[in-house]
Amino acid sequence: MHALRESFKFASNEKCWITVASVVPPYVGDLDMVGVGNVMGAMRKPCEDALKEADRLAKEEGVLIKTVCEEGDIFERISDLAAGENCDLIVMGRRGLRRFERALVGSVTARVIGYSQRDVLVVPSDTQVGFHRVLVATDGSKQCRSAVERAIDFSRSYGGEMLVISIVDVPAEFYAEAPQIVEDMVHKAKDYVEEVKKQAGASGVKVETLVREGEAYQAIVDIAKTRGVNTIVMGSHGRTGLKRLLMGSVAEKVIGYAPCPVLIAK
Repeated sequence: MHALRESFKFASNEKCWITVASVVPPYVGDLDMVGVGNVMGAMRKPCEDALKEADRLAKEEGVLIKTVCEEGDIFERISDLAAGENCDLIVMGRRGLRRFERALVGSVTARVIGYSQRDVLVVPSDTQVGFHRVLVATDGSKQCRSAVERAIDFSRSYGGEMLVISIVDVPAEFYAEAPQIVEDMVHKAKDYVEEVKKQAGASGVKVETLVREGEAYQAIVDIAKTRGVNTIVMGSHGRTGLKRLLMGSVAEKVIGYAPCPVLIAK
């Protein structure tokens, strides 16, 4: 519900419409043992109650929404609905979870990100969607270039500034056994952020660049906390088949620990 409220503000700024969806998961029990109508009615009730509450909140805020109650595998129905409605963005919430659990985000969020071709914005509890200070992480890959484009677009539209970072994440033994490799990686990381700085500068966006060494997700989260970042933007590395349902560990952990919303750009 918090993510829904934040999506109202975002939609108002962007002058766009919202489809609010709730999904009834498939029943896996023995229907011969129970009344089918009773089971499906009981399973649909939380979905219908959630959508009624969404309607109430939308009326309070003066926002027009369309509500949809779907049935099936949750991540598939969300992804298929977003494609069928030609949506630009999927917005999902993130609960405040215990340390181990939140590192895994949750299979639904992870699978929506892995399965869908749409951008996904994950909004943790007690955070606000904003683009006045955007952090974008890059490793020079094609997927990160998509994230850079989104970060520049939003920063320009909202009069914000960008913090561009690249992380050199190597095992500790590299420093002793292959220091030249680490040095080369640092130089490449500096090239990546400078390339983004030029691209953003050409669009009139103010940019600060940083290169850090360490565990990637931890460095990204720490910088977001200390620099007062509104939104983290990251790319999603493309996968096929089952593998695409399992996000890269860096993106997944950033979403799990981030102090602000995270936009995964496709």
